Amino acid sequence: MQRYYYSDSISEFLTKSSDEILGSISKNTEFATELTQKDAWLEQISILKDTLEPHDGRLFFEFSIPRMGRRIDVVLLVKHVIFVLEFKVEKQFKSQDIDQVWDYALDLKNFHETSQHHVIAPVLIATKAPETLSKISTTAHNDDLLLPITTNAKLLGDVIRSVLDFSDGKIVDIDNWRNGYYSPTPTIIEAALALYNGHDVSEISTRDASATNLSVTSKSLSNIIQTAQKERQKCICFVTGVPGAGKTLVGLDIAAKHINKYERTSTVFLSGNGPLVDILREALTRSKVEREKKKGNRIKKKEAFSTVKTLIQNVHHFRDECLRDHHRAPFEHVAIFDEAQRAWDLDQTVKFMVGKKGISGFSQSEPEFLISCMDRHQDWSVIVCLVGGGQEINTGEAGISEWLHAINRSFPNWTIYISNKLQDTEYAAGNALTLLSSHKHVFQKEELHLSVSRRSFRAEHVSLLIKNILDIKLADGIRNFKSIKHKYPIVITRSLTNAKAWLKMKARGTERYGIVVSSQAQRLKPLAIDIRSKTDPVHWFLDKKDDTRSSFYLEDVATEFDVQGLELDWACITWDGDFRFNHDKWDTYSFVGSKWQNIKKDERKSYLKNAYRVLLTRARQGMVIVIPEGSIEDPTRSPSFYNPTFEYLLKFGFEVI
Repeated sequence: MQRYYYSDSISEFLTKSSDEILGSISKNTEFATELTQKDAWLEQISILKDTLEPHDGRLFFEFSIPRMGRRIDVVLLVKHVIFVLEFKVEKQFKSQDIDQVWDYALDLKNFHETSQHHVIAPVLIATKAPETLSKISTTAHNDDLLLPITTNAKLLGDVIRSVLDFSDGKIVDIDNWRNGYYSPTPTIIEAALALYNGHDVSEISTRDASATNLSVTSKSLSNIIQTAQKERQKCICFVTGVPGAGKTLVGLDIAAKHINKYERTSTVFLSGNGPLVDILREALTRSKVEREKKKGNRIKKKEAFSTVKTLIQNVHHFRDECLRDHHRAPFEHVAIFDEAQRAWDLDQTVKFMVGKKGISGFSQSEPEFLISCMDRHQDWSVIVCLVGGGQEINTGEAGISEWLHAINRSFPNWTIYISNKLQDTEYAAGNALTLLSSHKHVFQKEELHLSVSRRSFRAEHVSLLIKNILDIKLADGIRNFKSIKHKYPIVITRSLTNAKAWLKMKARGTERYGIVVSSQAQRLKPLAIDIRSKTDPVHWFLDKKDDTRSSFYLEDVATEFDVQGLELDWACITWDGDFRFNHDKWDTYSFVGSKWQNIKKDERKSYLKNAYRVLLTRARQGMVIVIPEGSIEDPTRSPSFYNPTFEYLLKFGFEVI
């Protein structure tokens, strides 16, 4: 499928009539073409005809950016420069329009293989703006991506000449560029939007020979679902992966392929992660309203939400619906449980049923009850468990072993498909895997493991470095950081002010940044960080730079509960005295009343360690770690709580700012 609506050499473009060019563009559009859009294209054609006569090269109208669900007005290739042109019928240059053209240029630089080693010039043309020429300059990243250039239509030719004179580099091979592989690594929010709008997982996933391709895992699950339906089987699948490997993306891909509510093959994506569910639902709802508006349809937000909520649901609401009717099978035949290891164990489930639901005598763990709900189907059903390793952060989370125990105890006729990595220690499957050896129908599939983190497209092995830090593997960590630091900057500081400045300097366009902290970080209040002040994750993750509730404002902070399963481009992790390095081990504390108290239970120690694992693996492009200096005047913030941690992190080779 072509990535653009119209392309031609500059010489051929100049010889064709505007109506002929417009016809080619309109023929390929997926939306109803309103008169205003046709007028906009005609004006762009006219401006380019007046501008491009001195040049050789090629232009592409409406170049697709699947990761963002958007299209670049025009990509222009001249000599050694890739120009990204965005036209606005405006008298002034709006900040959101500047960010838009910058985002497009960043997308090509980061994800389009034949753009990555060329000069890219993002240009915003406000057609009615005064005749002013903005300065042409590079950024501190030194990656041949220029700062956005603003101009009006009349001076566009001067901009093109100035950029060509300002820069140098290898001439763009037009055929090679056009056939270049586009390998995006979207955030989970961007991925959900793209999948919901009809893109395949292969279109929005990066190509990496060292990783199991997401499309292979997705196809394997689809085949299992089709076989189960055909053979009238009941199956459960366990998909494993390192943090950020794309487990949730695979789950959303499977769910998006079966959203026809009129077919009894419907699929539901279920998560106990409330913030993730709320954010994805809101993002999809906003997108659907905007998309319908572009088609000329008016749709209320409430109406759009009613469609979205059938695709993505809170697992606890799904559970409660099944509780209301003990015999009826769920509408969906396929249930995808994200972060399945976070389901509750028997004790936590029983406490909840008695305390919140008034149900006594309940004798099932959450995994066993959820399997029993899908077992109500008389014909077939499939459960997909997406399993993260070392990410249990809540009291009562059963880990994956309880799912396996439940199958052994109560569902001997179910067919089981397990990842070949489920036995690894971080998945805490324990002796339950040994018990499975006596189960009649167990199949191990290598395709069900995602081995390489994709959260950071700059450095896939960040999660391994974080594991080295938390497991106190200094030599391994030093070696791993050396291999990634040129692509993935990690800096440390004692100053939150310096950290904020670093974030703003690094982020370009709408790249999202924010401050994340442990939910036990009670003594960051002197830094104006109060975890008891509740952050709304929807506003924090979705709202723009001008909204005080957004992450961009660097006022509200998110905890591990807000950010698990989500990601930022640039993150500031602000460390508190709850997790302290002490010689050759980590000490764990909880702030109670007016002092820190040592955490003694191994389970709670593990939760806190995993909380920092979550925080330290949120950033896609780089992070700054703030270790406060503390205060000798405040016994709850003694420098001795922080200095050893700072000195330990220094040993890994992180730059101090």
